[in-house]
Amino acid sequence: MSPSIDSTVTQVDSDNDEHLLSTGDMARLTGNTLRTVRFYEEAGILRPERRSAGGHRLFSKRELDRLQLISDLRATGLSLDEIRALLEVKDRGTTAISASTAVVKAVERQLATLDERIAVLTRLRGELGRVRSVLEHCFSCTDPAFPQGCEGCEQLSSKGELPTSVRVLWGLSGTPAG
Repeated sequence: MSPSIDSTVTQVDSDNDEHLLSTGDMARLTGNTLRTVRFYEEAGILRPERRSAGGHRLFSKRELDRLQLISDLRATGLSLDEIRALLEVKDRGTTAISASTAVVKAVERQLATLDERIAVLTRLRGELGRVRSVLEHCFSCTDPAFPQGCEGCEQLSSKGELPTSVRVLWGLSGTPAG
């Protein structure tokens, strides 16, 4: 989260509402847009505490925390339906034991999904780093046969077996012949 809540909360209509956050505060403090905050409210996963005398939605700190979690979950690729299901797990439990067991199982599934995504991202990051390293040698290329000449490029062939990403992005069939 960005700045502290106390330093950025908009002054609202009534003293009773001074610790509540406007839609703008919610958006600003979580790095979302006003439209996103309103969309999540319309989708039923954010609930304003009340409206100000002027009709503005006012949210509690708890809803700010909820919005931050929703934003983080969206950033990991979860769909709105998956997020809603995760947020509603506790409400479906009939006892503390059943609710906590269900939440832990749901969280474990999300952790497994995140671990898979992290593995893919880590692999891709390494691969793209190799692309950058190999193709930096092309910065000084003056071969008039570009782009067809890349297949027989001595600079690229001196690199040995090229990473798959280089071959795909550069349109090469394999290790260039030297």
